[in-house]
Amino acid sequence: MTEHAPDVSRETPQLDGRARREAIATDRVSRETPGAEITNSDRDGDTPIAREAQAAVRVMNIAQEKWPRPVTTRVITVANQKGGVGKTTTTVNLAAALAARGLKVLVIDLDPQGNASTALGIAHPSGTPSIYDVLLSGSSLAEVSAEVDIAEEFWCVPATIDLAGADIELTAQVAREYRLQRAVEVRLGQEPELDYIFVDCPPSLGLLTLNALVAAREVLIPIQCEYYALEGLAQLLGTVELVRAHLNPALAVSTVLLTMYDSRTRLADQVADDVRAHFNELVIKAVIPRNVRVSEAPGFGQTVITYDPGSRGAVSYVNAARELAERGAAPSGGQDARSANSGPGQRESSAAEVK
Repeated sequence: MTEHAPDVSRETPQLDGRARREAIATDRVSRETPGAEITNSDRDGDTPIAREAQAAVRVMNIAQEKWPRPVTTRVITVANQKGGVGKTTTTVNLAAALAARGLKVLVIDLDPQGNASTALGIAHPSGTPSIYDVLLSGSSLAEVSAEVDIAEEFWCVPATIDLAGADIELTAQVAREYRLQRAVEVRLGQEPELDYIFVDCPPSLGLLTLNALVAAREVLIPIQCEYYALEGLAQLLGTVELVRAHLNPALAVSTVLLTMYDSRTRLADQVADDVRAHFNELVIKAVIPRNVRVSEAPGFGQTVITYDPGSRGAVSYVNAARELAERGAAPSGGQDARSANSGPGQRESSAAEVK
């Protein structure tokens, strides 16, 4: 009679506090990797099982790295008016990967759906102190920030359903386009000093997204590897140019990330080639594949970085985050330069600093 290996539960336990912060270092093999006996060919790295095991080992090594701090706080708006391209997923996973490696990160959830807040384990029922209070009531970002237990210095400003009517309410406000920018400037002058601020935008080009573009120095555009994802890109780039010309001269598209890549289709390769041909060095080399673990993670109030650190989705996001960090890294002696430029009035950066 053939012996069968015991069934292994795929349910993911909920992790709290320090346990979640240690998840990256303690998960040694991805739950995506099916159990099987390791053969000599596996050890040589020429089988799928061996390649997955090697990827898990690389994740463990990366988890112990300390990534470089940027010269000055990088304020990055993640925008694309097309829905379903991975804006929120990209925001929370890049932020989690950076925070897990010693960087100070703040995520601002500017989408009324509040999916970024959910993925980071932040409760956001109606009435919760949120970004709505910052935009309409003048609250500070520090007052409404909630700690994220993935890392020691990781915060999130949640969004609630109250934000759904903010576009209409902002219409009658004075300096409506600058509400978020002023709040960010105040936060940049406070302690602890941040390395990254990520702003997750709704799938539109309304006043919420406009506030995010005016407040940011960089735009990160996630692009799904499908034809329809390219159609609205010209409109987004046109909006970025208008904002730069009239409201925020420091704004620049600094990063493009290819998401939902399916290596089985020629279309994905064609879209990736077209994007790289147009944006050149702005495109991050790491490509985010379609991966079920990425989709499962928010259901457990986690990012894929903690939910399944060895999965293909997590490894890809970690590689993308590391490349993002290296692009903005301070040169030798950069810590002194950072201290010299830490004043609120001296935090402007150009696109050249982040490329």
